[in-house]
Amino acid sequence: MNNLSLLVIIAVLPIIFICLYIYNKDKEKEPLKFLIKLFLLGILSCFLVMLISWKIQTVFPIFAKEVDEMSFFEVFLYSFVGVALIEEICKWIMVYFGGYKSKYFDQVYDSVVYAVFVSLGFAFFENLLYVIPKGSFQIGLFRGLLAIPGHACDAIFMGYYLSLAKIAGSKGQKKLELKYQCLSILMPTILHGFYDFCLFANFSILIFIFFIFIICLYKVSFSKLKELSVNNVAVKDIKKECDNCHIYFEGSYCPKCGKRID
Repeated sequence: MNNLSLLVIIAVLPIIFICLYIYNKDKEKEPLKFLIKLFLLGILSCFLVMLISWKIQTVFPIFAKEVDEMSFFEVFLYSFVGVALIEEICKWIMVYFGGYKSKYFDQVYDSVVYAVFVSLGFAFFENLLYVIPKGSFQIGLFRGLLAIPGHACDAIFMGYYLSLAKIAGSKGQKKLELKYQCLSILMPTILHGFYDFCLFANFSILIFIFFIFIICLYKVSFSKLKELSVNNVAVKDIKKECDNCHIYFEGSYCPKCGKRID
């Protein structure tokens, strides 16, 4: 096996593993052709990011600077706006029009599957751009252990809030649907931005905070994934909302806190 083949495996294997894990957690599987389409939309979102980033750099030259030439505040803006916000909006557009509006979106867990497949399509192409040209196994391993799961975690938050938006929309609660749609962009952007800021700012204390953040991110993301997977029901069947947990469910008891809702 040559070095190029090994680099491709390093770049792709974590993506395949996470996609299969998310897919297998779905009780009612989505059509494979549809999921492949979402994955390809994720790749397409990379090109949209490149186009928007190029346009923004022409208007705001600070985003065209090398990170090590930026001031602390410029790194902050670049992390949260120049990278995180642009990337998450582009991925969200693909999830929204490719998945949220789809006829297949009928279960609360579906939006997580859609968001993760789009996000990992993005991560797949991004990973190839990072790993192969540089020929670095270290970068490949770092991205496999941190960057790719990070994209997946951001997508879980996006899918989580889109599921709440879908439920609110099915009940005719348009303002609440819009609120959750906004959160489905805002939360991944904050998480993504903080991830990048800790790495770009090049402060020892932020590297320490970064690893604590990663542990917490993985734990909370897994918790939300489990919550939606275990309580995966048809959107149209959900009748009640817990005023403690702010989640929707069917039956008499909240699946998260156990409170009885009559």
